Amino acid sequence: MTVEFGVLGSIEADIDGRSATLGHARQRGVLAVLLVDVNRPVTADQLMGRVWGDRPPRGAVTTLRGYLSRLRRALAATSEVLIARQPGGYVLNTADTVTVDMHAFRRLLAQARAAGDDTRAAALWEQALRLWRGEPFATLDTPWLNALRDTLLEERLAAHMDLTDVRLRLGQHAALLPELSARAAAYPLDERLAGQLMLALHRGGRSAEALDHYHRVRGRLARELGLDPGPALRDIQTVILRQDTGPHLFREKSVSPRVLPAQLPLAVAAFTGRDSELAQLDGLLPAPTGNGPVPPPAVVISALSGTAGVGKTALALHWAHRRRDAFPDGQLYVNLRGFDPGGSLVGPAEAIRGFLDAFGVPPARIPNSLEAQAGLYRSLLADRRVLVVLDNARDADQVRPLLPGAPGCLVLVTSRNRLTSLAVAEGAHLLTVDLLTPAQARDLLTERLGSQRTAAEPAAVEEIVTRCAGLPLALAIVAARASAQPRLPLTALADELRQADGRLDALDGGDPVTRMRSVFSTSYQTLGSDAARLFRLLALHPGPDIALPAAASLIGLPRARTDVLLTELTRGSLLMEHVPGRYAFHDLLRTYATELVTTHDGDDTRGSAVQRMLDHYLQTARAADALLTCTRDPIAPARAQPDVTPQELTDHQQALTWFTAERHVLLTTVNQTLAGFDTHTWQLAAALTTFLDRQGHWPALAASLTTALDAARRQDDKTGQATSHHGLGFIHDRTGHQDDAHTHYMRALALFSELDDHAGQARIHHELGRNSLNQGHCREALGHARQALTHFRAARNRGGQVIALNHIGRYHARLGDRRQALARSREALALAEEIDDADAQAYAWDALGYVHHHLGQYRQAVDCYLQALDLFHKTGDRYHEASSFADLGDTHHAAAHSSAAREAWTRALTIFDELGHPKAAPLRTKLLHHLDRFPTGAPTAPPSPSAQPARADWLT
Repeated sequence: MTVEFGVLGSIEADIDGRSATLGHARQRGVLAVLLVDVNRPVTADQLMGRVWGDRPPRGAVTTLRGYLSRLRRALAATSEVLIARQPGGYVLNTADTVTVDMHAFRRLLAQARAAGDDTRAAALWEQALRLWRGEPFATLDTPWLNALRDTLLEERLAAHMDLTDVRLRLGQHAALLPELSARAAAYPLDERLAGQLMLALHRGGRSAEALDHYHRVRGRLARELGLDPGPALRDIQTVILRQDTGPHLFREKSVSPRVLPAQLPLAVAAFTGRDSELAQLDGLLPAPTGNGPVPPPAVVISALSGTAGVGKTALALHWAHRRRDAFPDGQLYVNLRGFDPGGSLVGPAEAIRGFLDAFGVPPARIPNSLEAQAGLYRSLLADRRVLVVLDNARDADQVRPLLPGAPGCLVLVTSRNRLTSLAVAEGAHLLTVDLLTPAQARDLLTERLGSQRTAAEPAAVEEIVTRCAGLPLALAIVAARASAQPRLPLTALADELRQADGRLDALDGGDPVTRMRSVFSTSYQTLGSDAARLFRLLALHPGPDIALPAAASLIGLPRARTDVLLTELTRGSLLMEHVPGRYAFHDLLRTYATELVTTHDGDDTRGSAVQRMLDHYLQTARAADALLTCTRDPIAPARAQPDVTPQELTDHQQALTWFTAERHVLLTTVNQTLAGFDTHTWQLAAALTTFLDRQGHWPALAASLTTALDAARRQDDKTGQATSHHGLGFIHDRTGHQDDAHTHYMRALALFSELDDHAGQARIHHELGRNSLNQGHCREALGHARQALTHFRAARNRGGQVIALNHIGRYHARLGDRRQALARSREALALAEEIDDADAQAYAWDALGYVHHHLGQYRQAVDCYLQALDLFHKTGDRYHEASSFADLGDTHHAAAHSSAAREAWTRALTIFDELGHPKAAPLRTKLLHHLDRFPTGAPTAPPSPSAQPARADWLT
């Protein structure tokens, strides 16, 4: 028996081809809600909120049970579907043979984006779009269903455009012109649609019309938004002007503008030898034609294996830089740290996220799950020629999720292990990188030291070549020492190598790992005492790299002195500055430093260094978080040690830049949970929350907060546990897991209550209020806001009282209680003015504007928003300034004053874009949706940063 449910249009159910009688619209709405979360429980409160919104009827619970009973009877003809009651809610369970068109649509979209063949992808997109019969959930009108309807309509539009991309690549430009012209007319400010129409016209021999359309779009963008066309549209104009009709013009994907990643690190300056290996790598590329290299028929994978220090990475990067012209769509690079002594492997999620960032995919458009992110990554690489360098892989399993799914790309993998299974399953070409021959080793020394110096001491050169056993890294370190001491005879270096002993003795035989020890030891012995101490202490850092201020805190010296020491280490090849200002170990050097610090530095010395390092990151992270949130952190950290050097940050952009540069270090620091530093662990995780949330790194944030909670539990630190539960509740709220969020909030509330922490209880009630509102329970939200006010009063936190009163006013406005809404909002404003707190006043004016808007008092709402905007600008709170601009635009739009609405929304979008905040995406969609309905007027100059939107004429 086949059962098919439909919500992409009217709500329907077909059982073996016969339509089931589902009852009236509201009853069908109950079925629709269950179908959206098919095979997952939905609470009774969620059902009622989604079906009736904020105003359920009297006896809603009884009515809901009646609807469910009648739906069960309507579906009784099949055993494939069961509406079951579970503790706290209901679930619609289905067998594998049952389909819901919404889920089938999304599944087909994912398959189409992952398909390597355009013909197959086009068929999948067409099959997905044929499932649509009209507007989703037709005739139903509740806030939850309306929001889901808007999302689905956006997905359908995106699918149409994805299909158009494929059809353009398939040469169907002529057939596409009518529908592209109609769609571009309906969405005149959509640059992607404009580009598709231009490409179709150009390839059909109508280049002049294509360029004319570009000029019309550019003019409208300038008039309506005060913006120029984006880089993708400008690129299309350029290729049309060049009369380029090659197929590569039609390979762009829908997820991001055209960004060419160039992630390759610097190549070795004095690379020598490896002619055979380079020739083998060259052989992986197809023979070029008159139009350049031809894309290979499948993904080409080459796995370079060999012992540590043999030069695998140097060879890979040298070849990659030399042949980068064969990959016009960019080069991706990631160090997978497969053999990092600290055990901090780079997982697929972290690597793929780095690749998506390199392609310029906005955080708001990156899906949450690893599977979806991998699909998006492979979609970006489809029909492109990209070089992907996966450095220092542990095994094939670490590599496989990062392989492209379509031909045209080449993947270069380096690993100490011979990745045989990658050759068996994926057809990888295996290349073993052997030790240098004596001749190649001599060439390396001559290239670095000069022929005059090596020719003067041939016996010493032969001794060095022999003792270094053909390891390029060992030779490079010896050459660096000789270069730094031009008057030192090479014979002296050869004697040292011959006589050296120790745990990293490179010259007394054995495997290559043991042969490195003497080289490291002799180089280490040349360091000054402070540089040697820094080298040892760097082993305590979690990696993958470190910046100057953190290194200064680790050793407890001023920055200027530490900078000198870092330079000494890099010159001696004991440290590398892999990007400006950031330093990293080779993994064997880290092993060596770890052995040294364990041997030469006692427990107290190591413990003090670790605490200084953690103090540095915690103090700086807290300062950065305060700049991002413009709020005071209620958590009081322990006083930092006197020799700690926090990073000096003065504005929002510096804070964002610091968090971005240190993200991997901070997450590794939290997740390693160093023994004895549990308090640092949970406080650092708390300080990371805002940044990780705004950048969309939700899985990483959830993991760090879980680690933080464990750390707080080990210490029986109830404040830490409560704070971590608060953060976990927030991230579950953010990712749509309302029930999990509520569980964490309630645990946090219980702990704050046990601590008699009224401020903490107030913050949790504030979150519970938002949680309730998101589920459609406005009265419950109001109750939480009132409790938050009670606790803030008990804590004598008058700023918190302003916030609570603001939310009480907002909730009363949502419930239509005009008198209470205005009274509470005015009370909040009066209190904010009484305590002379500019931040509190700004929030109060903003909340009062919200209340007036929801009461239909648009003139008063605009006045309040303008007051709030002036204060937000003065206090530097850019996030809330953007939010207030967005709300002001909503008010102007509701008052039918389109020009003012457009201006306010544009100002909000500009700030959200500058902040990299996820709210930019839905606001941009709103602008695109409404702007073509705005009347066209004379272009206006963009307002200055301090200027406020002009008042509407009807306000004066």
